[in-house]
Amino acid sequence: MAVQMIETEETLIIETPERVPLEFPLASIGNRFLAVAIDHAIQYTTILIAAIIFLNIAGISVFDDDPTSAGLFDQITGWTIAIMILVLFALFAGYFVVFETLWNGQTPGKRLMKLRVIREDGRPITIWEATARNLLRIFDAMPGFVVPIYSVGLIALFVSRRDQRFGDIFAGTVVIRERTGEAPTFAETFSNPVSDSALIRVQKPVKFDADISKLTESDVEIVENLLRRRWDLSDRQREWMAWRVALPLMFRLKPTYEAETFTYEGFLEEVVHRFQARRRFLD
Repeated sequence: MAVQMIETEETLIIETPERVPLEFPLASIGNRFLAVAIDHAIQYTTILIAAIIFLNIAGISVFDDDPTSAGLFDQITGWTIAIMILVLFALFAGYFVVFETLWNGQTPGKRLMKLRVIREDGRPITIWEATARNLLRIFDAMPGFVVPIYSVGLIALFVSRRDQRFGDIFAGTVVIRERTGEAPTFAETFSNPVSDSALIRVQKPVKFDADISKLTESDVEIVENLLRRRWDLSDRQREWMAWRVALPLMFRLKPTYEAETFTYEGFLEEVVHRFQARRRFLD
């Protein structure tokens, strides 16, 4: 997909093949700090609970009157220590990767602050981008480790034109704010079912390879409602809503496609076309 990126101080704008600018408001440093603070609070609380559980399994109470750290570890068997270290490391290193992969670019903190990680071209991140951007989190968090300071990450955010820390630059991702003002809400757009179910293709067919059976009737109903109501939206709203609806579908289907001919609206039209063809075949 040939796109042109136009950047301002607080907005990343991607020009689609239809020559419609798709704006992504970049997350502020304050919002990102609050989101990561929430995530670290959840992360370290989980790590603490897991450590207490392992110690109790080993028959050691952390609430003894005067346990010494040397005596504490003398009572733990080698395999218990090894498993505990692996589990705690997985919780520390995998928290952000797992949530950003399963929640389509969000963690609990980002969801509360209405932030999302996406690729620089506006598409949803995959497990590879989620892993790559978080591999460098330890570097971005320096000079802290146990207590992340993020001094290096803050320097990168100030220097980068897209408000990217080093992990984002390495993975080719940006953190955006979920837009709530300019485009209609999902409830406004998809309420009151429309009686006319006829759908007309207005975009060039987007060819892609994916297992369409992963989608549900509810998924396709949302797409159909958008395609019926798109004429009531401005070009900007129409492109934005097409991106919003296509994003979770692309995350689930993980399609392969020709980037040069890809459009979000054409992708949604093709999804409906294939789903209806599959439904007729099964009937």
